[in-house]
Amino acid sequence: MNSDGFLETKGLTKVYSLGKINVVALEDVNLSVEEGKFLGVTGPSGSGKSTLMNLLGGLDTPSSGSIKVEGKFISELDKEELSLYRRYQVGMIFQTFNIISSYTALENVAFPLLFAGVSKRERHHRAGEMLEKVGLINRKDHRPAELSGGEQQRVAIARALVNKPKILLADEPTGNLDTSTSRQIVQTLAELNKNQGLTIIMISHELSMLAEFADDVIHLCDGKVVEQEKIR
Repeated sequence: MNSDGFLETKGLTKVYSLGKINVVALEDVNLSVEEGKFLGVTGPSGSGKSTLMNLLGGLDTPSSGSIKVEGKFISELDKEELSLYRRYQVGMIFQTFNIISSYTALENVAFPLLFAGVSKRERHHRAGEMLEKVGLINRKDHRPAELSGGEQQRVAIARALVNKPKILLADEPTGNLDTSTSRQIVQTLAELNKNQGLTIIMISHELSMLAEFADDVIHLCDGKVVEQEKIR
């Protein structure tokens, strides 16, 4: 991975203090991801994958090292700037879908736009466009209980992208899905990556899936990058 990436980390380290014990969750991670690339992240449990995602997503701050996105040091932003970064530059999806059970698919996708001061009409228009992109427009009026796990994850993807971020961070997005549905979800992400130029960083244990869809894969172990593979 080259040194002039759209997203870069240098010496990225996170240490948690548990009483008198320091636990190193991530140590000296150097990444460079070009815009529009699909990076896979893999490694055993406790290897630092989710810590990396939380740092890149602005949900946590590094102990040392830096994170730079489009030339701006994320690790140096104040609370307000960090909030804007999370709202507009980066979208996140997780293993748990985290969608609101009392809302329809359309209302769930439109929800983040409420905080951006977008009118109701425009919110629903943009949410409908995103549901169309993930192949769910015909389910827009269904609530989560009426949707399959794969459909709920598609709603979560659409919601993460409704503010048009340039980066999507996906933390084990297929962890609760069967193999066939998992492949459909990753294929959806790959299509968004290819057609929309969306930069994607995805954690997965499914190496065959990453080999099929990602451009590069990094392997983490004990908080360190132990291997980098260029796939295409």
